[in-house]
Amino acid sequence: MVELFGKKATRFGFGEGLVELGKENSKIFVLGADTISSVAINNFKEMFPDRFLNVGIAETNLIGMAAGLAVAGFIPFVSTYGVFASGRPWEQIRTTICYSNLNVKIGGSHSGLMVGPDGATHQALEEIAIMRCIPNMKVISPCDAIETRKSVIASAYNDGPVYIRYGRESTPIFTQENTPFEIGKANILREGRDVAIMACGTMVYESLMAAEMLGKKGIKAKVINIHTIKPIDENAIIVAAKECGAIVTAEEHQIYGGFGSAVSEVIVKNCPVPVEMIAVNDKFGQSGEGMDLIAKYGLKDVNIADAALKVLKRK
Repeated sequence: MVELFGKKATRFGFGEGLVELGKENSKIFVLGADTISSVAINNFKEMFPDRFLNVGIAETNLIGMAAGLAVAGFIPFVSTYGVFASGRPWEQIRTTICYSNLNVKIGGSHSGLMVGPDGATHQALEEIAIMRCIPNMKVISPCDAIETRKSVIASAYNDGPVYIRYGRESTPIFTQENTPFEIGKANILREGRDVAIMACGTMVYESLMAAEMLGKKGIKAKVINIHTIKPIDENAIIVAAKECGAIVTAEEHQIYGGFGSAVSEVIVKNCPVPVEMIAVNDKFGQSGEGMDLIAKYGLKDVNIADAALKVLKRK
């Protein structure tokens, strides 16, 4: 059984990481875009008002100002809804931040379907694809609030651009303070040799639940938390492909260009094995309760377990 330690939205982990950094490093600077409380950067604002700017609903300016702060020697973190943090200022991120390899960290809150009632316009389902294709950009999708806090702290001391993807709704906490976290290093959460389930973000917990379902059928599934999508842990993927001979990927993101694509790129070059992908299948989201949407779009534990049974037939 997976041990749980409560529930908390990953956005709060992001905010907690910023406050911790602010206390230990005077170079940390935070910028927001009028969504201060909803993306949980309000505590940093209150504690360090001289190192905080609200630029308003002006995401291109948000990125430009962060670039200037980075050139001046600060470590700027920007945060707003992921669909606006990644989509609206994409050209500024590409040309101003990444082309010059500036030390800017971008927090994309409210990712995936679980934004819920806000609907399709606010459900970021494309940002893994559009961020990971930019040279120099690192992309992280932590699995719970504790790992989100760790990813914020680690990114501050990892030079260059970083995009961190996290959510609004409360989700299970199943990692601990002593759980290892290293950018670019996957974590094996469950051992097994029949099939490997690789997941990021909210889908890691669903994958663990799927592995328990499969276990009741006598199928031993390895579960790997690949929180860093770029640079991805190629060795962990290759080893799992060789050991298990079948892969399932799971993400709260569009099926094209996202996490599953990143994993498949590694597999097809190094150890071709059957792959099934659990993701949003080329559709926009819609309004509704978060977990209802996860079920409607086929991202639940039962869908992952079904994909595992399907891919096992292809071994």
